Amino acid sequence: MKDYEINDETLAIIPDDIWNSIVVEDNCNYEVERKPLDIIDYSCKYFGSSYPGRKEGSKDILNSSYKLPILVEDTRNLVFFPTTSPIDNDCSWISLKNIKEYRRLNNLQTEVEFKNGKIITVDISYNSFNNQVMRASRLESITRNRREKAEKLN
Repeated sequence: MKDYEINDETLAIIPDDIWNSIVVEDNCNYEVERKPLDIIDYSCKYFGSSYPGRKEGSKDILNSSYKLPILVEDTRNLVFFPTTSPIDNDCSWISLKNIKEYRRLNNLQTEVEFKNGKIITVDISYNSFNNQVMRASRLESITRNRREKAEKLN
């Protein structure tokens, strides 16, 4: 598969090799012939923006510039966050809204359980993963509150 749009069932995007990714969904996995960051950018464009545009928005909202979560699509709160620098070949992207819980496996790995019961292991410390969840949650909360405020004005 060459093109893939992130949707409500997308749980994670994991690098398979330097050019391909495994997209983990609720009921199946897909091999996609794109890097994880390219899937994020393609999906942002599909929903009318781009990764650089969404990154700038996150940067301004969170007053931060490193490992930023991305609001891929706002009406369905599709927020994804990177496990490392997005330009790293080993960077995975995790869906915030599909996480049920996460646990420390060791100093360098975290186990993520999704709402549907699927479990993956990511190469990121528990503390770093927790920090990424908090930043993504903050982004989601701020943008949702802004959207609700705007809807009340209309």
